[in-house]
Amino acid sequence: MSGTSRAIRPFSTLRDFLRNETAGGLVLLAAAFLAIIIANSALAPAYFAALQAYIGPLSLLHWINDALMAVFFLRVGLEIKREVLDGQLSTWSRRALPGVAALGGMIVPGLIYVLINLSEPAALRGWAIPAATDIAFALGVLSLLGSRVPGSLKVFLAALAIIDDLGAVIIIAIFYTAELDAYALFGAIFVFGILRSLNALGYDRLPLYLALGLVLWTLVLMSGVHATIAGVLLALTIPIKTTPGRPEAAPAESPLHRLEHALHVPVCFVIIPIFGFANAGVSFAKLSPAVMSDTLAVGVAAGLLFGKLIGVFGAVLLMERSGWADLPPKATWTQMFGVALLCGIGFTMSLFIGLLAFEDASMQDRVKYGILAGSLLAGLSGYVVLRLARPGNSR
Repeated sequence: MSGTSRAIRPFSTLRDFLRNETAGGLVLLAAAFLAIIIANSALAPAYFAALQAYIGPLSLLHWINDALMAVFFLRVGLEIKREVLDGQLSTWSRRALPGVAALGGMIVPGLIYVLINLSEPAALRGWAIPAATDIAFALGVLSLLGSRVPGSLKVFLAALAIIDDLGAVIIIAIFYTAELDAYALFGAIFVFGILRSLNALGYDRLPLYLALGLVLWTLVLMSGVHATIAGVLLALTIPIKTTPGRPEAAPAESPLHRLEHALHVPVCFVIIPIFGFANAGVSFAKLSPAVMSDTLAVGVAAGLLFGKLIGVFGAVLLMERSGWADLPPKATWTQMFGVALLCGIGFTMSLFIGLLAFEDASMQDRVKYGILAGSLLAGLSGYVVLRLARPGNSR
């Protein structure tokens, strides 16, 4: 293939997205598994000490969660913008089913968590932990099923997870913001205004956007708003050249598509696995049967396993029965039930929200128990249901 042919190949298609997320999910799984092994071995003290070691003004763990994850949120923002303007979410009809399903999948898990934790007011701050779906893990499970699952359900799950990510970003910005530094906040707003102005003037050189994005990240970090939000704000200002009616033929020269393509490998195979390795490590040395009655852990697990299932599947059922939307082509209700279960895999974003919700290490461990249990049960249950489901008829 010639260099010219490679240059005009569309960088950011949903197919490429699914492929990278699937492979990235397997790498993330390996990183999380390794972290759990180390946290329960003789290397545990060195593992936890290294994460708390300071490098400049921040600890290693904060550099990972505040800086590296800002790049992850930058890619999330780019995906959301592309899909809304020029992709699978570019029309209201395409947004309707995954959008309502995502909303149900955020509200019901939160309600279940709150109901279980009413007796522990301090735990209520974590209500949003089970509201997020880990797209990498969920699509990784789907990839194991191959042609048993129609492509339309993979597209549905990807769209739902993208909207779910948008909801998580909004939740973090509104509910998990510390005390605000007005000067830094106004500075961040000013830099964001400059970025928006560059976009409006048609400036399309990425280096200046990225340089100003670094300034924006620093100011947002100082302001008290979580620094990862800077990644989303920067994404909103990156120029995109749309192709109305042809979401699979986006021009390769679009700055947004170039940046999104460039971030796929480092985010999927470096940043997210590092985050998983740094945050999934939880010691089971003090784990006892009492965890079964721990409202915090049970609330997270139940929210992921049952809340996501009820919220997503119930929303789809409501939309279909009311005539507002149809099931994805070639999909059956049993398969949709299985996909709704997979939405309960909430690893990456759930861990991230859990860290924001609780500073106490013991509460963070209880959150991790719930996330691991709920995600594992949801993933296994979804896989079994989809494995046993009969394929749908072509339609």
